[in-house]
Amino acid sequence: MPALKKFSITGPTGNLEGIAHVPDDAPRAIAVVAHPLPTAGGTMDNKVAMTLAKVFAELECAVFRFNFRGVGASEGEFTGGDGEEQDLLAVVQYAREQFGEDLPLILAGFSFGGYVAARAAQLLHPQHLILAAPAVGRFTKDTMPTKKMPDVSANTLVIHGENDELVPLAAALAWASPQHLPIVVLPQTDHYFHRRLAQLRTIVLQHFQGVEL
Repeated sequence: MPALKKFSITGPTGNLEGIAHVPDDAPRAIAVVAHPLPTAGGTMDNKVAMTLAKVFAELECAVFRFNFRGVGASEGEFTGGDGEEQDLLAVVQYAREQFGEDLPLILAGFSFGGYVAARAAQLLHPQHLILAAPAVGRFTKDTMPTKKMPDVSANTLVIHGENDELVPLAAALAWASPQHLPIVVLPQTDHYFHRRLAQLRTIVLQHFQGVEL
């Protein structure tokens, strides 16, 4: 079982809090998981974000989940994407300081966290990008992002619920189609993958079977 260690770092606007899942032996990779929309109650303890973190821990990664600015003990205010991207970059830098620059990097995010992870991937070029129900375009007026959802690498794993009520599957397909990017669709489930978290876990694990981290 990996050890759970709280961490606190100085982010762009003050303290950022998080939890690291640290394997007993040398990690195979670094994984950073981003949580859903802060203004809708999203935190690093969200069930989908936790499911992703546990999968990467099973894969013997050093896993870092954290609260975006303005959530929990993380200081600052919600910005709609720009600041949160900087928060994620700060956590990746901290993780690399702990375990080295040479380890493969996995970025993952759920909903708004998927949007942020996809943006950060443009700068970080991770070996793997995992997006669960990424917020590709539907935001409320007070959370309108300053940048659109970017294109992603061809090996990105995107998982979406057929009946997603917050980010419709049609919107995800409209974003993915021009990229010829496949989406794994979970039938008869919603944005939060209720009662389907075990299946989500299995899909992510299968993605990494036979893959060099």
